[in-house]
Parts: sequence; C-alpha cells; structure tokens
Amino acid sequence: MSSSIAETLRNDSKRLQAALALEAGSARIEVQCLLQAVLNVDRARLLTYPEQSLNSDQRSRYSALLERRLNGEPIAYLLASREFYGLNFKVSPATLIPRPETELLVDLALQCIPLHSGFRLLDLGTGSGAIALSIAHSRLDIEVVAVDASQDALEVAQENALRLNIGNVRLLRSDWFSALHGERFDLIVANPPYVAFNDPHLLQGDLCFEPRNALASGMDGLDDIRLISSQAKAHLNPGGWLLLEHGYDQAERVRALMQQSGFTGVFSARDISGIERVSGGSCLP
Repeated sequence: MSSSIAETLRNDSKRLQAALALEAGSARIEVQCLLQAVLNVDRARLLTYPEQSLNSDQRSRYSALLERRLNGEPIAYLLASREFYGLNFKVSPATLIPRPETELLVDLALQCIPLHSGFRLLDLGTGSGAIALSIAHSRLDIEVVAVDASQDALEVAQENALRLNIGNVRLLRSDWFSALHGERFDLIVANPPYVAFNDPHLLQGDLCFEPRNALASGMDGLDDIRLISSQAKAHLNPGGWLLLEHGYDQAERVRALMQQSGFTGVFSARDISGIERVSGGSCLP
C-alpha cells in the first residue's frame, strides 16, 4: 500500500536530513516542495489532505526526484525554479542558482537609479537573468542590457523574461564587455565568478552541480573582478556606478582593485548575514 502524504513527509524528511545534514525544518520543506511538484498542488492543499496517497505514476516520479536529491542534486534544479526578489525564476544546470544574499545587489542598484527616464543599466554574466529582470521589473522606465557568454544561460534568461512579461531588457551574448562595442551605461552590476579554482567548497553541496565557469575565477578567485574593474570605466557614463558581488573575505581586495582602476567613493555593503558582500564605486563626472 502506498504511503500517505503525512507518512511520506515524516519518513523522507528524516532520510533527507540524515543524508545531506540538513536542518529538520529545511528537509521537511524540501519534501513538501517535491510532493507539490508531483501532485501539482500548492502547499495549503498538500497539507489539507495529509491522508491522501500518491498513485503509482506519482509515486514513481516522486521517488525519482527524491533519489536525485538524496544524491545531492540541488532542489532548485530538480524543480527547475527558484524564488528571487519576489519573482519565480526558471533555473537549469546552465545557470547559477539565485541566492538570497544577492538580493543586496538588486537593492543597491535600485538605490542608484534616479527618478527619471533614459537610465541605462548593464548586468554582466546574467545567467538566469535574476538580477537584471528583478531590477527591470521594479523599474519599467529604464533600459537594461544583460549579457552572458553562455548561449544556454541566455536561453533560460529569455524564457524568464517572456514568462514574467518583462520587456525592457535586451539580452546579448558577450564575454563580459566584448560584444558591447563602445556602449555606455549609467550603472553596471555583476555577480561574477569569485571562487578560487582550488577551493574545496566547489566539491561540496549545491556548488558541485553548478556550472564551474560561473563560480571559479583564477587562483585567488578575483581574475574576473580584476578584468571587470579595469574595463568598466570605458563603458560608464560620467558619474556612473559599478557594483560587484564578491566572496565573504574579498571586500578589502575588491575595494583596492576598484580604487586602482580609478573609481571614487568606493564602499562595501553587508548582506543579510552581516557579511561585506557587495562593493561599489563611482566614475568621476
């Protein structure tokens, strides 16, 4: 006899908790999400009928998803979606999984945008488009250009733009600034790769399933940030800003790189955990 929803939640939450060293609450939420996806119901309906059992097809699909999660595959890839800045984004193994701490970059970007039209923003390495589309959704009066070197990632971003009905974003395949041909912007934002190639965290948790070229950047993790910092001023209007997300221990070095590249008013801002997560600076008018 097939187990009920209540039994499945109880038993499989314990299995996930033990296999992946998750907190009990997190494991239960993940099992709920897998069940919701298989049954095509929301959380309220799932929990309203705890005595319901899955049919054979539903049980087969659920068991396959659970087994993949028990083997460490990120829940966001299993569900092909992740919530970010109040929007639901499609994600795939071609893109990084949007994380809550990156919402700080969106917050800071929105603070930099004045209340007038004609503002142009560039998002470098857009991936799923989470940053660019979140900003564009909040400010429909500005022009956003989002670039990525991966065509697969751009296709995910395009699907997100269409599904969310966000029309003020232009997506372009480009290795950082290479395809921009002298275009200038009032603000450049980026969550570039910033992990060292030999960092053991790349072999742990979700990171070992995410695209390595979107995570790692040189022996100290700063190769791409060096490149962006050195080339950004050529694509900024006078008085424009550059905002970069970086690693938990990189703020001081990123500020130094930005100052060496001629940025002024250089600062770092802390994320929801109190970590200096985003650094920025202005291009002199």
